[in-house]
Amino acid sequence: MNPGGALRVTTTVASALALAVATTSCDSSDGPASGRVTIRISTFSNMGFNTSGLFEEYERLHPGITIEEDNAADEATYWQALQPKLSSGQGLGDIVSVEVGRIRTIAGSKAGMFADLSQAPGVRADSFYPWKWDQAEAEDGRVLGLGTDIGPMAVCYRKDLFRQAGLPTQRDAVGDLWAAGWERYVDVGERFQKQTEDKSLRFMDTGNGLYNAMIFGQTTSYYDSSGKLVHDSNPGVRRAYDLAARANASGMTARLQQFQTNWRKSFSAAKFATVVCPSWMLGQISQAAGPGGEGQWDIARAPAPANWGGSFLTVPENSEVRGEAEKLAAWLTDPAQQAKTFADASAGNFPSSRTAAAGPSVAGTRSRYFSDAPVGRIFGAAAKDMPTLNIGPDQGLITNAISSGLTRVEQQGMNPDESWRQSLGEVESAIGKD
Repeated sequence: MNPGGALRVTTTVASALALAVATTSCDSSDGPASGRVTIRISTFSNMGFNTSGLFEEYERLHPGITIEEDNAADEATYWQALQPKLSSGQGLGDIVSVEVGRIRTIAGSKAGMFADLSQAPGVRADSFYPWKWDQAEAEDGRVLGLGTDIGPMAVCYRKDLFRQAGLPTQRDAVGDLWAAGWERYVDVGERFQKQTEDKSLRFMDTGNGLYNAMIFGQTTSYYDSSGKLVHDSNPGVRRAYDLAARANASGMTARLQQFQTNWRKSFSAAKFATVVCPSWMLGQISQAAGPGGEGQWDIARAPAPANWGGSFLTVPENSEVRGEAEKLAAWLTDPAQQAKTFADASAGNFPSSRTAAAGPSVAGTRSRYFSDAPVGRIFGAAAKDMPTLNIGPDQGLITNAISSGLTRVEQQGMNPDESWRQSLGEVESAIGKD
């Protein structure tokens, strides 16, 4: 699931009055004596549960169950709002969504607050990608989150803008342009800028997406296999930063901040030609670009495999309806439901279940909006080759600090080395030195 997209602000299935009645009438972790249960689930961006009809389906299959969703526009806002609740242990709700960059915080310092979902009814560990299952495992062996989706990588591009710049437009030929690596992707950007007749066009939205693709394509970025911080000494991190800074300083980017309002509005103007796109970004692009973009956008394979994003469902130990919440979390992350979420074009969330990914309903999926691209095959192939990244508790914080450094290079013209040092200082101030 995407860390920053905003498709809906709030979706509430039940009224506040119904919630108050349900939560105050609970007498055990398995639900209220009245036989009616309200399950409160906190989500961010578009996780696809509501838009694919899963909440309504679950309520229909389970009379007496009401689902109330509290949805935040973007993950950063969501995570910030969650902090006082994680500190106090109060007000977390019954199911809490957690982005992959935060899951080690939940499975680490907050592990005592969350339930072991490995034994929840219907959960099958072998249906998930093994590395996804392991990401939510605490030191004591409890599994505190069930994977909703992953973020296999591709590059979305506009065929019309490639054509006018004299570049190939067929998706396999486009993928061949940068098959040798992300450096070639930036090389193609320089070629695009030289060849385009419309000098107001830009090759990519921002280099920050490129940075994320490179960071999430490594086995070691900010933390080594022992959990030690290596963000400031790992050559792979600096290489990703330098290449993204090169793009940001070159004039080939549209100087946009991903997931912000201007970034969304820019798609309808068609002023940039490519976006590094995990599967969950397809829904955002199609909704932002609107009907005018249908058939103009296509999808090519990325220069290197990577996994950007993906989320989990967790259940607080102190949920008054914990048993029912565990059942719902297990059902929402079951292979059958993950396949339905992927089929929802407004979300595009690729399954964290390898069982679902291999099924015909996912593997055979095509996207009419993206020029009938075989999205199930493209992202399924990308998922098979993804490296398993060592993630740590401050993964998201470090990414945000370095991304801010890249934005300074792009929008303020700051020297890349100077901005890098400032980002490292910000990380040290926030979390100290390991």
